[in-house]
Amino acid sequence: MNMITPHLRPDAQAPDPSRPQAIIIGAGVGGLSTGALLAARGYGVTIIDPLDAPGGRAYAHRQDGFIFDAGPTIITAPWMFEDLWRDCGGQLSEDVALRPCNPFYKIRFDDGAWFNYSGDPAAMAAEVARFNPADVAGYQSFMAESRRIYEVAFEQLADKPFHSLGFTARTLASLARLGGYRSVYAVVSRHFRDERLRTIFSFHPLLIGGNPFSATSFYCLIAHLESRYGVHYAMGGTNALVQGIANLVRRHGGVIRLGETVDTILTAGRRATGVRLVSGEIVPADIVISNADPATTYGKLLRHHPRRRWTDAKIARGDYSMGLFVWYFGTNRRYEDVYHHTMLFGPRYRGLLDDIFRHQHLADDFSLYLHRPSAVDPTLAPAGGDAFYVLSPVPHLGSGTDWQAMAEPYRQRIAAYLSRTLLPDLERHIVTSRLATPLDFRDRLLSWQGAAFALEPKLLQSAWFRPHNRSEELDNLFLCGAGTHPGAGLPGVLSSARIVNGLVPDAAACIRQHRERHQP
Repeated sequence: MNMITPHLRPDAQAPDPSRPQAIIIGAGVGGLSTGALLAARGYGVTIIDPLDAPGGRAYAHRQDGFIFDAGPTIITAPWMFEDLWRDCGGQLSEDVALRPCNPFYKIRFDDGAWFNYSGDPAAMAAEVARFNPADVAGYQSFMAESRRIYEVAFEQLADKPFHSLGFTARTLASLARLGGYRSVYAVVSRHFRDERLRTIFSFHPLLIGGNPFSATSFYCLIAHLESRYGVHYAMGGTNALVQGIANLVRRHGGVIRLGETVDTILTAGRRATGVRLVSGEIVPADIVISNADPATTYGKLLRHHPRRRWTDAKIARGDYSMGLFVWYFGTNRRYEDVYHHTMLFGPRYRGLLDDIFRHQHLADDFSLYLHRPSAVDPTLAPAGGDAFYVLSPVPHLGSGTDWQAMAEPYRQRIAAYLSRTLLPDLERHIVTSRLATPLDFRDRLLSWQGAAFALEPKLLQSAWFRPHNRSEELDNLFLCGAGTHPGAGLPGVLSSARIVNGLVPDAAACIRQHRERHQP
């Protein structure tokens, strides 16, 4: 299908050569979902990823009889996975079992106060009243505003491409009425007086790399999304969903090449012609889709191509999300009193986020997300044990933090805190452990500056201002995943796959276009 001369490894797998060829860089959830949709439409799909298993940020670590989801653990839009399976000729329930979480999370403050966060309006009103009875009306008005934002920002716009200025202009009025120029925290503060409740109802942008004090208020929609559809868990871990999507790709003839890294996107004029791997192998393509961090796509994979918009200078000027420090550990005892999802807020909220996002300073205090999936899924730990991960937002590598020196002392501080609060005598019961710092995100996941969620989701880095799903630099290069529109989080990356699927021409049209370009 492609006129460049392929230099394929003799033993390299390849899809049906009679199909138009799509190369997808990265086997994260966005890349796999895009690949499954395109393979089901008749494309010959090849997905290339440097890791030894699919998943990207949704990889699974397996060690000493424990299984740890590396990244996302919360599923808030199960119907999106059901639709993906349906469009690929399958049924989600036959491959993956989803279980609702109730409550969604338990939230602990530094003074020992607890809040059970659920989708039950009456239970939530009662929880709010325990903190401040005067804020119950504010809870109800906030949820109404969250619903209004959801109906526009998610239902109408999340799966629409923002590569057209005309489309963007036509949507500006609706976006302005939603108050997207305000931050999530600013909107929440209009409804709640109690500072702890402001924290509870504004922290959600942190789950997708945003600072609640600067993330656009469009992300207030998450409260309604969770309330309406619930929070779910995939039995076997989120990576069970990854394996299911990978099987959808293969079921339609797609190929997933693991342990291989793309070095360069090859171009001719305004077209991508394929990719060159670090091994020197050239894999030709009719279209290329990058599930890599957009800064990596443009700053490294297209480093030799003249770029009009995403220049090195523009990439350097971007504001990137925070980094993450993640400690995965297994114990030889069970902590039955610890819930599946627990948020642990430290003594500071705004001050800590200022340190992370504005000052790029690794603070002495922290706030944590503690995940204990073995509370509901016994397959993830040996009998009598528990599987955990604890996640701490930290500055990305622009801070200059020496994580090789700081990782173990930071882990020890977190372990001591957990021992004092939720996991008594923790260190004595740990039987397996591993760490991930922003260095791992940079070196293993190829994330720019080790930022865990690519560009920070601020207003002027959202929608049209975010890297477009159809590249501005090449006519047949497309972007999916957390760094493009609509953004991070499983609903966001699934939406990006939907957008790319809608932008890519059907297979027959791609064949016609190829023949027209190469007619003598």
